[in-house]
Amino acid sequence: MRAVDTNILARYYLQDDARQSRIAQDIIAGGDLFIPKTVVLELERVLRAVAAQPAAKVLDCLAHLISLPGIVVEDREQIEAAIRHGDHGIDFADALHHAASAGCTELLTFDGRGYARRAERHRLWPPVRVPVA
Repeated sequence: MRAVDTNILARYYLQDDARQSRIAQDIIAGGDLFIPKTVVLELERVLRAVAAQPAAKVLDCLAHLISLPGIVVEDREQIEAAIRHGDHGIDFADALHHAASAGCTELLTFDGRGYARRAERHRLWPPVRVPVA
């Protein structure tokens, strides 16, 4: 099994470099690949922030990626949960942090205006709380 870095996946989805995109296609088609969750997190950032793709399209790409045959994604259930929460407007990185914290009693953040409110609205467990003095 081989692992892939973010740039392989970015070339695969963006098709912005003919030669590298062709190589990335062959790698993905060959299967037997491991994708660390940190690579998935970085891919989301690259597609959204660097390539300026809309959030819905980015989440579709991530869902497509983890559904490909021959692909093993680290902590797949956490990635799936983060994609679902992303569909509710929660930032993918925050959603992944939350999914990885499933065994905790709460997740603390200073982002009360966005993340904590969305998490509360969608009744996520563990609850996301803003600590106060």
